[in-house]
Amino acid sequence: MRVLSFDDAQAVAARLRAELARAIIGQQSVIHEILIVFFAGGHCLLRGVPGLAKTLLIKSLAQAVHLKFNRIQFTPDLMPSDITGTDIINEDAATGRRQMVFAPGPIFANIVLADEINRTPPKTQSALLEAMQEHRVTIQGRTYELAEPFFVFATQNPIELEGTYPLPEAQLDRFMFHIVIEHPPEDEEFNVVRATTAIIDPHFQQPVNGDDLIAFQRLVRRVPVADPVMRYALSIVRTSRPKSKQAPDSVKKFVAFGASVRAAQYLVLGAKARALTQGRYHVTYDDIRTLAHPVLRHRVLTNFRAESEGVTTDSIIDELLTAVPVPKSGM
Repeated sequence: MRVLSFDDAQAVAARLRAELARAIIGQQSVIHEILIVFFAGGHCLLRGVPGLAKTLLIKSLAQAVHLKFNRIQFTPDLMPSDITGTDIINEDAATGRRQMVFAPGPIFANIVLADEINRTPPKTQSALLEAMQEHRVTIQGRTYELAEPFFVFATQNPIELEGTYPLPEAQLDRFMFHIVIEHPPEDEEFNVVRATTAIIDPHFQQPVNGDDLIAFQRLVRRVPVADPVMRYALSIVRTSRPKSKQAPDSVKKFVAFGASVRAAQYLVLGAKARALTQGRYHVTYDDIRTLAHPVLRHRVLTNFRAESEGVTTDSIIDELLTAVPVPKSGM
């Protein structure tokens, strides 16, 4: 079993970030957030218009760490068995005997890209639930374990509504982060156009393997968190609930459902991974505040009034960070 020290962690993160820079130009904040999810062992939902290298980023990540990668194109006619696999009849050529054999689906990989996940009905989306939570799938009463490490990255296109299906709340809650990818600045976009219209052959040196990632995930959970910092994270989550006494007026007015307990768990876990990748051995209030948007963005569900008045979830999270004061402990 591979064991990483705290001193190794920052170097591993820096090497992997450098590997991704061979294929991805700019988007440093997005890369940093994805690596936090990666090192924490969570799943990630990416939202952005077409052409912003969402698929390339995840594929490059899999190549950089030499893990098995499968991409699933979600469509309205996709069936759950197309994701998890199914039993098929296999005939022995020598004896002519037939038996049922399990044919694994594309979910059996280390990194799974669920491309345009909202283009398939909830019945098919739910095929990912057990895999994301338990790292296993159950077919015809038999359970099959997935290889570790296991990550699901899903993409959504925000500008196409026809033929899409909103993700159920239970599905959304399985994603650690919801990352929004915007168009890059002009200089970065210029470099992207110049690089992608020439010959591209990024050579990944694969500085991190699957055993390293599993060791990193265990190390993340060993990062200490002071009680005031953990209570601060919990206060932000609890204040997002309309029935909370501490909820600001905007939450009571525009929020239908606040964040779950899992939000607080992921907020703390993500903060641990962020601290570790930056070479720190403790979590600060700034770690919590920085990750509030990607953790809460898909968990704070707004009502119709918010939609009609143009109030976004991100603006509500901004108000939460203002409403919940940072304790004066110097963390």
